[in-house]
Amino acid sequence: MEQLANQRCFGGQQQRYRHRSSVLDCEMTFSVFLPPQADAGAPVPVLYWLSGLTCTDENFVTKAGAQRAAAAHGVAIVAPDTSPRGDDVADDPEGAYDFGLGAGFYVDATQAPYAAHYKMYSYILEELPALIAGHFPVDGERTSIFGHSMGGHGALTLALKNPGRFKSVSAFAPICSPTRCPWGEKALAGYLGEDRDQWAAHDASLLLAAASERLPMRVEQGGADNFLAEQLRPELLQAAAASRDYPLDYREHPGYDHSYFFIASFIDEHIAFHASHLK
Repeated sequence: MEQLANQRCFGGQQQRYRHRSSVLDCEMTFSVFLPPQADAGAPVPVLYWLSGLTCTDENFVTKAGAQRAAAAHGVAIVAPDTSPRGDDVADDPEGAYDFGLGAGFYVDATQAPYAAHYKMYSYILEELPALIAGHFPVDGERTSIFGHSMGGHGALTLALKNPGRFKSVSAFAPICSPTRCPWGEKALAGYLGEDRDQWAAHDASLLLAAASERLPMRVEQGGADNFLAEQLRPELLQAAAASRDYPLDYREHPGYDHSYFFIASFIDEHIAFHASHLK
């Protein structure tokens, strides 16, 4: 593992690393913020942030303004990349932004040529946490997950598919039902094939409707988000929660869009939310 950057930030350290992923069969980068409490020697709880389409591990680090709250609450934040990378990694044949590089959708692809590298579900769930636990002073038993847009989809589905793994989950403007929106239909067909039964295992609204665990869940949505009606479909997640009396804390804010300005406006509240469940 090679350290690429290390900056002092709010008494902690904002770091960036490169490593060889055996799951993805390529070089990967990730960023990690270690709060000042990590210097005391006791392991700190850890939050995993999953970013959206076109992002790398650096978008959240430089735009969300999360470090101040993470330092105050004593939680580490790990931000992985959004897809495998490299010259031999297959991309969208037409170079579109919503599939291929920068758009891994946090699934394990089964279709050629993507199955060779696109295993983001296993990377986030297994390989990366093992790497973090082996190299950083974090408590792997106190873990939560959150994300934005495609990453919000990833956070919700990973949490719902793995009861007991996370203490809490939250999302900003998540793709709530990828089986019923253009982004999701394109990605799931390309990575998993045309069998929609396979898609259902990666649809947060469908998973929530069948969930047995009552995981603390918060969703933030901008009312002026231009992707709201066609791509995000939060009403489907709300309906699923209502059908199961699931404790979903859904908040919609008039005037906010899909950007990191929206995320920065409410990131402190999300970190406080997770910190309360990571004690």
